[in-house]
Amino acid sequence: MSPASERPEPAPRHHDHGMWLVRYTGGILVVCPRCGGRALVAPPPDAVRPDSLGHLVWAPRRLTCAGCGALAEHNGERQGDGAVGARPGGTEDPFFRRPLWLQTRCAGRILWAYDEEHVDALAAYVGARHRVRHSSPTLSMFARLPAWMKSAGNRDEVLAGLAALRSLARRSAPADRSDAAHERGDRPRS
Repeated sequence: MSPASERPEPAPRHHDHGMWLVRYTGGILVVCPRCGGRALVAPPPDAVRPDSLGHLVWAPRRLTCAGCGALAEHNGERQGDGAVGARPGGTEDPFFRRPLWLQTRCAGRILWAYDEEHVDALAAYVGARHRVRHSSPTLSMFARLPAWMKSAGNRDEVLAGLAALRSLARRSAPADRSDAAHERGDRPRS
C-alpha cells in the first residue's frame, strides 16, 4: 500500500474546538534509550486515571520497550515544595526527554507527532480546505501550529509527511528509526 493510499480523504471543513496538545500525551512513541527501537511512554497500568486533560501533565509515566525490555519510571519533577508539570511540545517527549519515534523531514523542517491519533488529528486539520475555530486563538493545539504546516502551499508535502509518520508508527525495530529521530537538545518553550 502506498503512503498516498493510507492517507484519509481531506475533509472539506475542520472544526477546531480547542483541543490541547496535552490530550495526546497518554501514549507517546519514543526512541528506546537502550536499543534504539520504538518504546512507549504512558501512565503505568496501576496509575489513577487523570480526571481532566490538565492533570495529564502531572501524572506519573512509565517508559517500556517491547523490543529489549527497557523500563523506566517518571514520577514528576519537584521544585522546592511544588510539583512541576510536563510541558508538551518539541521533538522530545516531555517526561523522559527521549527523541520522539514519529519524526520526519518535511518542507525543510522536522514534522513530529506523539502517536497515531495525533497524526490523524494533524492530517484532518492540514487536509481541510476550510478551518473553523470555536475556541481561543492561543490555547488550541491547531492555533499554535507553525505557519509552514498551516500553509496551503505545503499541504501536499505535510500530508505526505504525516502519511510517513503513520507508517512509521507501525514499525518498531531500531533499523526502522527515522534519520530525523535523534537527540538534539530540543526543549519545549515555557
